Amino acid sequence: MVKSLAGLVLLSAALPALADECTLTIGSNDAMQYDKQELSVPASCKEVTLTLNHTGNLEKKVMGHNWVLSKTEDMQAIATGSISAGADKDYLDTSDKRILAHTALIGGGESSSVTFSTEGLAVGGDYSYFCSFPGHIGMMKGKFVITE
Repeated sequence: MVKSLAGLVLLSAALPALADECTLTIGSNDAMQYDKQELSVPASCKEVTLTLNHTGNLEKKVMGHNWVLSKTEDMQAIATGSISAGADKDYLDTSDKRILAHTALIGGGESSSVTFSTEGLAVGGDYSYFCSFPGHIGMMKGKFVITE
């Protein structure tokens, strides 16, 4: 009984660590910056939850940010095509199948989360994230890595 109880304690202690590997947080600010240049999750994550925090003070119509995931080769085309969607649609053409995941557009002091499946994403694949607010992709982008 003691051995199985100890095993249960060890297993329950490991479960939050696995969940934490699949939960990401990234910050953004009024200087058009993300606080991370790379995010990674292990291939064992079947779903990822990402939370975007806007630590600035400016409203979303002035300095709004979102987090958009795509293949690296598609990100500029997605950002350019999304401008015409306008602010009311978070500068994002959500019908674009190249978008793998995205948060809402947020302003200073706000947060937005998205949970997405990693099905179809490959270890070593070339994925990037960016902000689709017009002009922000030049500074607000980073790598998204799926590890072994």
